[in-house]
Amino acid sequence: MSDGTILKADKDFTKEVDALLPDAEKLAKDGQTQAAIEKLLGLEKQTRQASDLPSTNRLLVAIVTISKDSGDWSLLNEQVLLTSKKHGQLKQAVTKMVQVVMTFLDDAPSMEVKLSVIETLRTVTEGKIFVEVERARVTRILSDIKRSQGDVTAAKDILCELQVETFGSMSRREKTEFILEQVTLCIQDGDWTQAGILGRKISTRYFNRKPKKSAEEVEKERKEKEERERMRSDGTIGDDEPVDDDVTDLKLRFYEQQITLAKHDDKYLDACKHYRQVLDTEAVENDPEKLRAALQRVIYFVLLAPYDNEQSDLLHRIHQDTRVATSCPTEAELLKRFTVHELMRWPAIESNFGAQLCGTDIFDQKASDADPKAHTRWLDFRKRVIEHNVRVIAKYYTRIHFDRLTTLLDLPAGETEKYISDLVTSKTIYARIDRPLQIVTFEKKRDADEILNEWSANTKTLLELLERIDHLITKEEMMARIKPSGEKASKASAKA
Repeated sequence: MSDGTILKADKDFTKEVDALLPDAEKLAKDGQTQAAIEKLLGLEKQTRQASDLPSTNRLLVAIVTISKDSGDWSLLNEQVLLTSKKHGQLKQAVTKMVQVVMTFLDDAPSMEVKLSVIETLRTVTEGKIFVEVERARVTRILSDIKRSQGDVTAAKDILCELQVETFGSMSRREKTEFILEQVTLCIQDGDWTQAGILGRKISTRYFNRKPKKSAEEVEKERKEKEERERMRSDGTIGDDEPVDDDVTDLKLRFYEQQITLAKHDDKYLDACKHYRQVLDTEAVENDPEKLRAALQRVIYFVLLAPYDNEQSDLLHRIHQDTRVATSCPTEAELLKRFTVHELMRWPAIESNFGAQLCGTDIFDQKASDADPKAHTRWLDFRKRVIEHNVRVIAKYYTRIHFDRLTTLLDLPAGETEKYISDLVTSKTIYARIDRPLQIVTFEKKRDADEILNEWSANTKTLLELLERIDHLITKEEMMARIKPSGEKASKASAKA
């Protein structure tokens, strides 16, 4: 009886309950609340022992309703604890009672009373799988109260104790909302590590675009949903996630949080990828302003990301997007300069694009308390321009004088040496600086074996080409010999 299985009732107490409920309500209205509850408890024992679930549900709901209507909220807490602990109590009946008491929270006369009811519900639902969803919802209400009172740390601790991803009876959408709320509280409390861990519990495949359904499929899913709702009201199963559920709001909220985390950790490439996911949203694609803002930030963060194979590939793929040139031409021109092997003088870049870039919330030429990271990103952008110039010089020069290099980079000698050292350390380029001669060498020195191997490979390639040419010449000579005899035969046949 207490294992969660819905058993067939030994006896139907519907008539007895129908007769007793009006009498109990009348007694409660006359001020005899305790007497009314005692009558209901007497019949509740019989329905519980007979496994009459519908009648037990009605009686428990009547008990808590009468307690609440009497204005004695301590009595309500007492009855909730008492009825939930009775021997052989039906789990479905406890679930129904908890759900009804949850609706009473908005009617609490004071915050103290409301908190007492919440603690009672949390006590009743603690450690019980069949009311895990109700416990999660009550805990979320308590967390919201703590946050409204300004205690963000307590709100975070209360909500993060729930491992909602393991709740089998909770819908996927509600699970996602809970985890997003947990991440929000962690960010507000400054617990960035915990926020990153919680964010990884959400599968991004849930946000993938779903194909549009036909009218027949939509109707079929509607009927299935109605059937699940009916079974949910009768038993303990949870609502499955509707196939055609629109999760755009959750997707945008999730990636907004991930972008915030990426900005905090200066993970520019991750921020760029998150903004690209935001672009792949119908609501953003159909709004020109949102589309332009998202495209701008995709470009900004891919330019801020340190150079590597992945960044270079993503940079060129973004450059090929036709929406960039039409929605944000200034950023498209800046992006193009990073895709060609040409020098970009920083003073020119700053004068041509500085006003546009610093007009956004991403960059700031001066440090400010509003967003200290904005000025850091501006310095990082300057660093990426200089690194691009160094890579271009390393591509076209094998040796260059240090004074000439500083002129091309528009940098003092010390800063030039620092940028070259950083790129050499990251294995982006090869360079050696001869301090006495003030010469920078970008060509890697090779030993005799490497030079000999290269010469041997080149010689082999040359011989293969000569052999190929010889074959082609021989083929042409053979075709030339065959052609005249063929022409003579055709002329002879024509005369005949």
